[in-house]
Amino acid sequence: MAQPLSPNNSSIMVLSSSSSCTLVFVIFLCILGFYTLQNHPTSTKSSPHHQNLQKNSHHFQEIFLTLSSNYTVSTYLRELTLHPHIAGTQPSLQTVQYVHNHFKDFNLETHTVDFEALLSYPTQSSLSVHFRNGSSKDLSLTESGQLGRVVVPFHAYSPSGTAALAKVVFVNYGREEDYHALVALGVNVSGCVVVARRGEVLSRAGVVERAAANGAVAVLMYTEGDGDNTRFNGGVERGTVMRGLGDPLSPGWGGVGGGEKLGLEDSEVIKRFPKIPSMPISVENAEMILGSLEGARVPYEWRAALKSKVGRVGPGPTLVNFTYQEEKKVATIHNVFAVIRGWEEPDRYVLLGNHRDAWTYGAVDPNSGTAALLDIAHRYAHLMRLGWAPRRTIILCSWDAEEFGMVGSTEWVEQNLLNLGSKAVVYLNVDCAVQGPGFFARATPQLDNLIIEVTKKIKDPDSEGKEVYQTWVAGNRGIDIQRLSGVDSDYAPFLQHAGIPSIDLYYGKDFPVYHTAFDSFDWMTKYGDPLFHRHVAVAGIWGLLALHLADDPVLPFDYLSYAAKLQEHTNALDSLLGGGSSLHPITSAIQEFISAAKEVELEKKKLREQTTTDNLLILKKRSLNDRLMLAERGLLDPEGLLGRQWFKHLVYGPPKDDESKLVFFPGIADAITQATRIPRGGQSGIQHEIWRVARAIQRASTALKGELS
Repeated sequence: MAQPLSPNNSSIMVLSSSSSCTLVFVIFLCILGFYTLQNHPTSTKSSPHHQNLQKNSHHFQEIFLTLSSNYTVSTYLRELTLHPHIAGTQPSLQTVQYVHNHFKDFNLETHTVDFEALLSYPTQSSLSVHFRNGSSKDLSLTESGQLGRVVVPFHAYSPSGTAALAKVVFVNYGREEDYHALVALGVNVSGCVVVARRGEVLSRAGVVERAAANGAVAVLMYTEGDGDNTRFNGGVERGTVMRGLGDPLSPGWGGVGGGEKLGLEDSEVIKRFPKIPSMPISVENAEMILGSLEGARVPYEWRAALKSKVGRVGPGPTLVNFTYQEEKKVATIHNVFAVIRGWEEPDRYVLLGNHRDAWTYGAVDPNSGTAALLDIAHRYAHLMRLGWAPRRTIILCSWDAEEFGMVGSTEWVEQNLLNLGSKAVVYLNVDCAVQGPGFFARATPQLDNLIIEVTKKIKDPDSEGKEVYQTWVAGNRGIDIQRLSGVDSDYAPFLQHAGIPSIDLYYGKDFPVYHTAFDSFDWMTKYGDPLFHRHVAVAGIWGLLALHLADDPVLPFDYLSYAAKLQEHTNALDSLLGGGSSLHPITSAIQEFISAAKEVELEKKKLREQTTTDNLLILKKRSLNDRLMLAERGLLDPEGLLGRQWFKHLVYGPPKDDESKLVFFPGIADAITQATRIPRGGQSGIQHEIWRVARAIQRASTALKGELS
């Protein structure tokens, strides 16, 4: 199909003779006529455009919502969770084939893209406890009834290591403040194995990193249950301890077969992995060890949130023998795609993504989302049979190896960075679609209002006669759309590396079988979503968002909402800095951004009011949509964050220090952390990062205006 005509690729030729001008004008009309015939075929009744004239996009959206089936979604989930399917293993290929076959059966254009990536697996692990009275116990590291069925609990990319008869110290969450509290008690963890409980602040990698910095030789990590929930007992939380995203052997470029790979001894690779080994253990094993410790009493400030039976912090007299052996190997991972070509703007992409791979059975994480993605594919296929085709191209993406560090999505984004940067409209992510009750959303702010409007059209799965919006707004936190600064799912490479507006959706929070062998279809049918109504709700919201973003003639982006959030973030930063730095560059840039956003709103209103379908109007809408799409890219900095160049978004991205109090403006957050550790010159570093953010906001304003300065 011919590419849509753009003002940027039409040429104006100034010639000396009137005949030459006439010739140019005739040629221009011929090109315009060819474009019209190629991209707007109204002469054939079977053409998508003609059928869209008969049945508009709103009509198809209504049909989409009537096609939901909780039975169909439950069938998908049951099949996807018959076997554990960790990435890079033979069982994972069954889920590749399952998703691929369903896309094909729906008559969708389907293909698979493979990458080679360094993954990590356990080969041997053991843990024994030696008590003061001379007795000892070999601890079982597998979960009850799961021996041989799922991979043993482990931390991916943990180095191999041993600790022979080492004393144990309890370090609470393993934060810097926790080690300070231990020092105040006279406790030294050097040469010890530390036991840490998982919290919301530190990543696994952050816990191990701090333990190593304080002299520990190994880390045992456990996750507390919710106190009354016995379903979690015996479960062990797997996860990765690698820093950064994507294949560590191909940082910044797609790890295609036969392509460049760094060596394991390369400094860029080494810095991604922890220096000491770690291992996840169950709550029961943790309490057995911690209950036998002596020494100083647990600090008072730790006790309020402590559910485990811990009285003292050690060190010892309990000793442990710890052994862990890992195998790193290059494995082939598989991303599966279904493409629905747009009829007017085939080169503009609306992407819906979910990962397939799971540490175990993955009923919640991630295949509740995979089942929803397949349901959307099924519904879209039905709409296509009724004559629908999207205005812009929709791509359904099934990622691999997310659990190891968003590997599949990151490699694909890196491989397609140029095209995504110029053509991707939005990325809509769903990972754990259903964890329990309650709707949650995270997004870049220009999409907030669209999310709210869509939830007004979806039946609430837990309240008869209500929409999702009604129960959402009536909840304890009301409408509380969070931002996307974390690195916990596949939106990260799209937003933080490529600058693509993004959304992440899910039902429920903090489910008790997270990354354990009990994340199964049985758990979902008993506790998570027995009737699969929440799955239907997520699929409805997800699919309807995509329909709006693919079909609305003018993209439903609201940059006044973005401006308001930027101002909120700046006010919070001002409170944190206490007036120590000038925020005038940012506040001035925000005012410029507000002015550009207001102009865009007026332009959107005028274009929506015009009902003609002439080519000039089409080009005006195309131009505006491109500006709306590209504004987010302005918030990227080509140099990236200091020391972490891969992360390029200066508003939303992870701070280097997990304990940072700033969850936006990551470059400024890093500079503040640096200033607290090395005060000399720290203020100038903070001010420099403030200027970088201001320039990024100015770039976004320029993109919205679509003019050169």
